[in-house]
Amino acid sequence: MRYSLLSLVRNALSGHRHWRPAWRDAAPKPAYDVVIVGGGGHGLATAYYLARLHGIGRVAVLEKGWIGGGNTGRNTTIIRSNYFLPANAHFYEHALKLWEGLSRELNYNIMFSQRGVVNLFHSPAEREGWTRRYNMMRLNGTDAEVLTRERLAAMLPELSLDPGARYPVLGGVIQPRGGVARHDAVAWGYARAADRLGVDIIQNCEVTGFEIGNGRIAGVETTRGAIRAGRVGLCVAGHSGTLARLAGLRLPIETHLLQAVVTEPVKPFLSRVVSSGALRVYVSQTAKGEVLIGGPLDGYNSYSQRGAWPTVERILAGAAELYPRIRRLRLMRQWAGVMDMSMDGSPIISATPVGGLFLNGGWCYGGFKATPAAGWCMAHLLATGATHDLGRAFALDRFRTGHILTERGEGPQPHLH
Repeated sequence: MRYSLLSLVRNALSGHRHWRPAWRDAAPKPAYDVVIVGGGGHGLATAYYLARLHGIGRVAVLEKGWIGGGNTGRNTTIIRSNYFLPANAHFYEHALKLWEGLSRELNYNIMFSQRGVVNLFHSPAEREGWTRRYNMMRLNGTDAEVLTRERLAAMLPELSLDPGARYPVLGGVIQPRGGVARHDAVAWGYARAADRLGVDIIQNCEVTGFEIGNGRIAGVETTRGAIRAGRVGLCVAGHSGTLARLAGLRLPIETHLLQAVVTEPVKPFLSRVVSSGALRVYVSQTAKGEVLIGGPLDGYNSYSQRGAWPTVERILAGAAELYPRIRRLRLMRQWAGVMDMSMDGSPIISATPVGGLFLNGGWCYGGFKATPAAGWCMAHLLATGATHDLGRAFALDRFRTGHILTERGEGPQPHLH
């Protein structure tokens, strides 16, 4: 959407009252071909690709709050494809390739910055593990490079390389094509693009139940009335288990909180995303100059979006050890994302035992970075009833058959369920 300088000034002086809405605030219709529950990045991307790639325009996206108000606005914006198992590596590599062209695709600046993602190692054992990961990344066709202490010193001059540190840095591995994007811009860009293809985006519309007959979905019950649809997709992240229970399903996931904080803005000093498994922390700097700091999960189940202060204390201690100058900064905000953690650390994009009901969930640490590919594969599944080749390994019944995908090291702390 283009504006002249005069129109920008006019809108600014009028309190932004004359801006054209980026998408329609649609009212629900009685019936649709497809209903998508969840107005975050995954739900909006699914709707967009359903309309653009499969020509299905009678689609509704139902969001219980406002667009981008859930986990899409509560993450740390990191994008990477440095996974070990081929199924995950190829999926996230496809996502990264979509990210690289997404601003042009949506005609919306999502502020994608390929600044590189660095994973540090602090011991010979960690070096061996990350060298193995590097070799597998190269075999999977993912870009990667091993960094010595000397390379790290030149690339990250503010990083503490004190040999007497509690966890001295011995080196690292970088994925140069990794980076960050503006999370709310991603939601807004997909929402605007989907709206222009005829998708109804319905906010403040909570799903309270499902209409099921003869083992098949027939529609959804909402706070704004019943809506009929023969195909329904659940894209609700940490609330997947709650919604699935309304349909009589029990999922192999748990819901946890993943916390983050940002400091006051300062002059740019951190040109990469830096992660440490030993210190259980990752650090980057936003376009506004804020230092963004994240870490491991809280150790309990919750939907609170707040988290516990002991976790904040641990991640701040780790960040200050990597970057001592952080100790002088004031914290501005703290939040928690509601994470649906699958039992093997890999996502679920799948049909369910209820005919016509499909699930996108169990993303663990990978939800935001998966957004384009998750929408791509979920749209294919909803449109055709068949699983896309990229998502074939992510079927729900793998937990019944034992074909699990145990992916270690998806986040700042290697984990095994």
